[in-house]
Amino acid sequence: MSEKHTGSCICGGVAYEVSGELRDVIGCHCVQCRKTSGHHVAATRAATRNLSVVSDETLTWFRSSENAERGFCNRCGGNVFWQRIGADMTSIMAGTLDDPVNLPFKRHIFAKYKADYYDLPADAEVYAESD
Repeated sequence: MSEKHTGSCICGGVAYEVSGELRDVIGCHCVQCRKTSGHHVAATRAATRNLSVVSDETLTWFRSSENAERGFCNRCGGNVFWQRIGADMTSIMAGTLDDPVNLPFKRHIFAKYKADYYDLPADAEVYAESD
């Protein structure tokens, strides 16, 4: 039996369902993720074909680089999705998932760009760039 997860932004203008497996949660500390979240991003990922947007009333896509775009709610500002252009996977901001998700926080990437006001856990898997 396939797992199903649901999620949304805070106002509900963007809502989605995911069937199938979700990747463990990864913390991304790159500058773009810091700027879009106000801290660092905690995201899981699913095959795009398994992601169904139930409500796209306020979904806006922003091309944040030549390689990626970010899906967010244009009403409440919720950061919901990240996609590499042309890829078949979509990252989903873990905090937008409805509980429980039972996903471990696995590792931190782009740690060399993290802000200086916090430390990473001593027992964490940490990668200076991507993993």
